[in-house]
Amino acid sequence: MKLTQVAALPLFFSVILAAPTKTFPLQARSTTLTGSFASVVTGAYTVYQNLWGEADATSGSQTLTLDSESDGTVVWSTSWTWAGGSDDVKSYDNIALTTTGVKISSISSIPTVYHWSYSGSSIVADVSYDLFTASSASGTNEFEIMVWLAALGGAGPISSSGSSIGSTTVGGTTFDLYSGPNGDTTVYSFVATSEAESFSGDLLEFFTYLIDHEGFSSSQYITAFGAGTEPFTDLNSAITQPNQFNPKEGGITKIWWRKRTKTEFVYIFIGRLS
Repeated sequence: MKLTQVAALPLFFSVILAAPTKTFPLQARSTTLTGSFASVVTGAYTVYQNLWGEADATSGSQTLTLDSESDGTVVWSTSWTWAGGSDDVKSYDNIALTTTGVKISSISSIPTVYHWSYSGSSIVADVSYDLFTASSASGTNEFEIMVWLAALGGAGPISSSGSSIGSTTVGGTTFDLYSGPNGDTTVYSFVATSEAESFSGDLLEFFTYLIDHEGFSSSQYITAFGAGTEPFTDLNSAITQPNQFNPKEGGITKIWWRKRTKTEFVYIFIGRLS
């Protein structure tokens, strides 16, 4: 990722996940994860605290709280305050499918509905799906495919040229395609041309576009599949105006996820705002 504009915020992000139809008893977990790569498995999903970019910050912290689980619904939240490294992503707290390893050519569709909202000001982040693929179900990741529903506050994708290399429309939303390397992984980022706060579409269409226009192979396997948010922050601008950075005024997002059918790797992410 790259950042084309510097901004700052302490941010609060909350998510409600509705897992598959299996019923789970109410559990008053209220478990807070503070480790850089801590996680909690719940149903078909894993809730991750993933502070993969924290070394780029001069100071700051982030926590993830799993609030409760009842009847397949998981409530979790994450809050952070980062300083320094304004060009770099600090984390990707997210919900991911626990079981993947499915060949793209065997997938008929990946229907999704994702509703989200942020409140607050000076938000610098993306809201995105994040998928990785490899030549085998357990192989080394070769490609990362991101679908950005929003690039907030100047956040931008990895790009070799700095320019879009294509465009496609999925679910009525137009996305520009960017591409570039991240180590040994080729990253394709589909970035919505305007914020898609209410997105409904088939994620398989993004793979179809890559197959048709970028020589992407349908023999690749999806090895990871999640959705969450990536913050970029720089609190230096907050030193003279600390009153502007009240965590209670940060961004809030709520998402319900549910597995819709028993068909292999067909999932629906159902979103509501409250």
